Amino acid sequence: MLSKSDLRGIVNSMGLVFGDIGTSPIYTLTVIFLLTRPTESHVIGVLSLIIWTLIILVTMEYAWLAMSLGKKGEGGTIVLKEILLPLLKSGRSVSFVTILAYIGTSFLIGDGVITPAISILSAVEGIRIISGFENTGQGILMLIASLIAIVLFSVQNRGSEKIAWAFGPIMVIWFLALAVSGISSIFYTPGVLKAINPYYAIDFLLNNGLVGFFVLSEVTLCCTGGEALYADMGHLGREPILKAWRLVFFALVFNYLGQGAFIIRNPDARNVLFEMINHQANLVYIPFLILSIIATIIASQAMISGVFSIVYQGITTRIMPMLKIDYTSGELKSQIYISTVNWMLLISVLYMIFIFEESSRLAAAYGLAVTGTMTITGLLMTSIFYHRKQVSKAIISLFITFVDIVFLLSNTYKIPHGGYWSVIIAVFIFSLIMIYTAGQERLYKLMKRMQTENFLEKYNHVYASQNKISGTALFFARDITRIPQYISHIMFKNNIIYENNIFISIIKSDSPFGVESSFKKEMAKGLNLFEIKMGYMEIIDVEKILKDNGITEKTIFYGVEDIFTSNPVWKAFSVIKKLSPSFVQFYRLPADELHGVMTRFEM
Repeated sequence: MLSKSDLRGIVNSMGLVFGDIGTSPIYTLTVIFLLTRPTESHVIGVLSLIIWTLIILVTMEYAWLAMSLGKKGEGGTIVLKEILLPLLKSGRSVSFVTILAYIGTSFLIGDGVITPAISILSAVEGIRIISGFENTGQGILMLIASLIAIVLFSVQNRGSEKIAWAFGPIMVIWFLALAVSGISSIFYTPGVLKAINPYYAIDFLLNNGLVGFFVLSEVTLCCTGGEALYADMGHLGREPILKAWRLVFFALVFNYLGQGAFIIRNPDARNVLFEMINHQANLVYIPFLILSIIATIIASQAMISGVFSIVYQGITTRIMPMLKIDYTSGELKSQIYISTVNWMLLISVLYMIFIFEESSRLAAAYGLAVTGTMTITGLLMTSIFYHRKQVSKAIISLFITFVDIVFLLSNTYKIPHGGYWSVIIAVFIFSLIMIYTAGQERLYKLMKRMQTENFLEKYNHVYASQNKISGTALFFARDITRIPQYISHIMFKNNIIYENNIFISIIKSDSPFGVESSFKKEMAKGLNLFEIKMGYMEIIDVEKILKDNGITEKTIFYGVEDIFTSNPVWKAFSVIKKLSPSFVQFYRLPADELHGVMTRFEM
């Protein structure tokens, strides 16, 4: 028997995790049967492929294997990298895994652009099934989809907290509608149930050669959003997502079987799900259409929030430049808004809608990023299980990774048909990560940092002999074993020294969650070290932490790097640095107390 908390967890999971995979039935079979004839044997074969794709790529890869990994119920590509790196010995392996994780992160963000575009547009296209609206122009449908996207992205800065409570119940109704409509259709053509046998999936692939292989690229659409089971685990926990997935899995399978049964009876069907609903119960068609549009908006919201989380993880693990972060909830720390990412996503989504025009054409671009992410997840998991000597899991994970690679290869057929957009977006994000991480590493080497012993010797002399300014000054320094150049410049060149000086060091811990803060031993008279240790998925309020520890500062100093270079790569890095907020602006410290100290570097 389910407890009240179990029930709440399942309902919340349906709203926050399963929106993307839950709206896939709107377009998956419609797109597949543009590639292959809707004969009974083809329908059974395709349905078998869909069912076993959901079993292997979602249930086995994510619900079972991926979700068994993690320290405190967190998930995602970056998390897999953080788990795997301590298990590796050679530096070459570390570099390879790091680059794989960067590619996986890039693919996930690329996926975030196409999901809202295909989901909203495919639902809006259902308007054509309404009597009297059959001849609605594609331009009008694109305009409606664009307006929905604009409204959705425009309200992101207000946070989803106020409406999130409604997401779960709406998605429960959606999955119920999918299951009921599917079962009703199966009743008239029960022969589709034999698709549960994997024999028909294998038979379809063997008998259809190259066409069957390309059909796999569209079958991928049924599992888009499957990675959310693992990526969102940190927000909801493992158990509620697993329990919800059991219900969602059966709702999806019944609906796909029902749609297959409808195609066997109506081989001329074009917009399969909507035509099936309209045929079953014309009176409820318009309410169902409205429900489908709301469901696609919820799916898009989950993807947008997911991209914000991925970018934030990228910032805290120092692989992405700092961006201005707004906290949209006073209670839920995980609810953040990143304006730069939000508007870039909106522009990209609108561009996708107007370039591809129809959801079936958008499907030609969709799937490459998803299978890329799944393949990388499979490779990282297999390596983790191998290094942990979990042999049986490593073997199963290797088999799943092989299936992922087959799906990825089938999706390469989409590259000339629009799939190149997934690649372009992923390459842009990957290039940004590589330039930023390489630039930071180069810059760090160029900085003339002072050894702590030398610094303290000079500091003690200046502190004893110079007039001191009353109050407390804060200095941000990631690593205090070597003191940043700007601090030496302030204290020893400009002779600016306060009665009380505190070095603030923010350290990323190996764990995803948890925040610890404390004063360390006094470094010298009037000089203290305050350390904040944070999990790499934590969202922290530095100002509040300082106040809670009795720190009332008069001034906050921080370093600003001015880069001079003729190298095009470092020029790009310089532009990224200039456009990014500084370290202290990112942590939203009081603007009237901030003083940036510029140091010039030639790269």
